[in-house]
Amino acid sequence: MAERTYLDWNATAPLRPEAREAVVAALGAVGNPSSVHAEGRATRHVIDEARRRVAALVGAEPGNVVFTSGGTEANATAFCPTGPDNVLLVSAIEHPSVLAGGRFPADRVRQVPVGPDGVVDLTVLERQLAGGGGDGRRVLVSLMRANNETGVVQPVAAAATIAHASGALLHVDAVQAAGRIACDINALGADLLTVSGHKLGGPTGVGALVRRSDAIAWPAPLIRGGGQERGTRAGTENVGAIAGFGAAAAATGRDLAAEGRRVAGLRDGLEARLKAACPQTVIFGAAAERLPNTTLFALPGIKAETAVIALDLAGVAVSSGAACSSGKVAPSHVLAAMGVPGALARGAVRVSLGYSTLEADIERFLVAWRGLADTLSKESRGMAA
Repeated sequence: MAERTYLDWNATAPLRPEAREAVVAALGAVGNPSSVHAEGRATRHVIDEARRRVAALVGAEPGNVVFTSGGTEANATAFCPTGPDNVLLVSAIEHPSVLAGGRFPADRVRQVPVGPDGVVDLTVLERQLAGGGGDGRRVLVSLMRANNETGVVQPVAAAATIAHASGALLHVDAVQAAGRIACDINALGADLLTVSGHKLGGPTGVGALVRRSDAIAWPAPLIRGGGQERGTRAGTENVGAIAGFGAAAAATGRDLAAEGRRVAGLRDGLEARLKAACPQTVIFGAAAERLPNTTLFALPGIKAETAVIALDLAGVAVSSGAACSSGKVAPSHVLAAMGVPGALARGAVRVSLGYSTLEADIERFLVAWRGLADTLSKESRGMAA
């Protein structure tokens, strides 16, 4: 198979060697982690070590980490009303698993707008919280650490201050940000925080919900049954996936700042060359702080589905926005919330980088992109003639 260039790390990161080794080793173990015999205690130790590593990545205590099947389940678990009048406030650019509201009724889920730069409007959030969501009801706020499409980093700490001043709790979806920028749960002021294994270079099918302290009650279990995960998530633990998650968390946390600077340099060079080749290129969220690895851009006149397929045929993997939404015809809800016109939004292409991305990968993408842009430009001129 011809050499390919993978630039879709926000969809899923390639499995890290450390994670692969941890998974294989754990799959060779015998014993249920709930059993008291030596074999059971050995597998329990694997889970405990992974829990410690995931906790360290986000500055939490190991006992405040609950493993789940992924970020979606962790979000759904967090969104549990404690009374019939509870309200969930979410930003308009959240992942679909947040916008769905978990166990909150649809009429108790309300959105907070963002500005043209993709940053949540804290003035509106404060106003909505002033009356407990508008009508004196207890509120849970959910604000992502960074957007999965644009990479725009959200003012989570400021939102936490506003939320706590109103007696609200704050949940943070850090799935896209953990392992790319600092996500210390204490510095952010988040009460609950979601992370996912496969975004870090761990296996798919594993994530975690983290709480800041023992003073914050765990939401009622989403999955009931046995007493696993201290009674917060029933079902025999996926030891192999959890072990890989822990190994990936440890690996990604070692050189976080230095790797962020390296990848940001690649990203900035990519964007500069995109603009130089086609000055009309629009970089979404460019005026805001963004994840160091993410570029979402559009060239007027080019549809994302055409670009993604053409690039794939050229050996380059990218995305038309979020992977879970890339098959839909409708434009991105994130760009719509930012006020981007539909025609331009339908052309949005996401390039996302990672720890193994090299300058050569950027060059291969740019060669393929320039060829695509030139071809479509010539076709457009021919049709106009």
